[in-house]
Amino acid sequence: MVSKDIIIQRLCFNEGFRQSPYRCTAGKLTIGVGHNLDDCPLTKEELEFIGHNCREKPITKEQVFYLLRHDIDKAIETLNRKIPWWKNLNDDRQYVLIDLVFNLGINSLLQFKKFLKYLSTGFYKQAGFELMDSKYARQVPARAERNRHAIETGVYKC
Repeated sequence: MVSKDIIIQRLCFNEGFRQSPYRCTAGKLTIGVGHNLDDCPLTKEELEFIGHNCREKPITKEQVFYLLRHDIDKAIETLNRKIPWWKNLNDDRQYVLIDLVFNLGINSLLQFKKFLKYLSTGFYKQAGFELMDSKYARQVPARAERNRHAIETGVYKC
């Protein structure tokens, strides 16, 4: 698997980095590196570490990265449960699935049935086509193109 440091770097680039709460393009209250507070309220442990619910006040850089590491762990855990074959992909293709969980959520990713079928069977060109033939790709075209390239070639390029 690609290192957590590389995952963090790529997610910061794709999601942005904000210490103050804001509304994302979908209208969800968000903080840090794409942490959706509306759909994913802080856990008891996260709340204890940060000291407040992040809905009104900013957080420190240390707290942003704390949340991000937890979110990455949760994404990996979810992929292990819901798409167990993802571990058979190379590092950069695995990263794309982590990125998609961050951007879409696991339930939306699971709706990409053709994409996942092609990806699971090694038909990477077709998987890339299916990824780009989506509302997701129309909403975040540059990010989707980077992910398509990684799916098709096995190499992620920023």
